[in-house]
Amino acid sequence: MERLQLSDLVTLLRECAGEEEWTDLDGDILDKPFLDLGYDSLAMLQTTGRIEREHGITFDEEAIDAAETPRQYLALVNGLLSARAAAV
Repeated sequence: MERLQLSDLVTLLRECAGEEEWTDLDGDILDKPFLDLGYDSLAMLQTTGRIEREHGITFDEEAIDAAETPRQYLALVNGLLSARAAAV
């Protein structure tokens, strides 16, 4: 089954929205809010759009807004990926 890992998410965030000089995305960031990491809602929409295109899934906008940390976001993405795999 396909799963998005934290390292995949970090790569996508860097590619889609860049990285603030003061942010250490290589540290323990699973439970840090995206805003504290320098990523606003626009950055998350860009990242989400890319994931949707590359993985063939569709996010609920309210669910995206509720996912405030990488851990929550990965749980959302991987839940959608699991559901898509089960439907195939």
